[in-house]
Amino acid sequence: MNNKDWDPNLTPEQNYILKQEGTESPGSSSLNNEKRKGSYHCVGCGTKLFDSNTKYESGSGWPSFFKSIQNVFEEKTDMHTGYPRTEYHCKKCGGHHGHIFDDGPRPTGKRYCNNGVCLVFKPKS
Repeated sequence: MNNKDWDPNLTPEQNYILKQEGTESPGSSSLNNEKRKGSYHCVGCGTKLFDSNTKYESGSGWPSFFKSIQNVFEEKTDMHTGYPRTEYHCKKCGGHHGHIFDDGPRPTGKRYCNNGVCLVFKPKS
């Protein structure tokens, strides 16, 4: 990572994932067990990414959502594993959040598999 890309307000793990397209260990995020009503925001810039009513337990080990807030992500194809996956990044700050899969629940059939360390949960007041 280039020093100019390093954000001193983020942890080394957050910088690695957001800026170098890393991945946290499955099951490591406390947000896996978050059940309260609220919203999930990008740790890099604060953009609202998901509402809690779109979160579900996918069994993947990462916080998963079947729908994002509209127009908050840019997508690209990632071949790091030898097969194509759809990777998504925050439109505002460019931070990598995870991958989208076509094995989610209705109504979208999508699974936004997000690195929990890259999210900030804000409970509904």
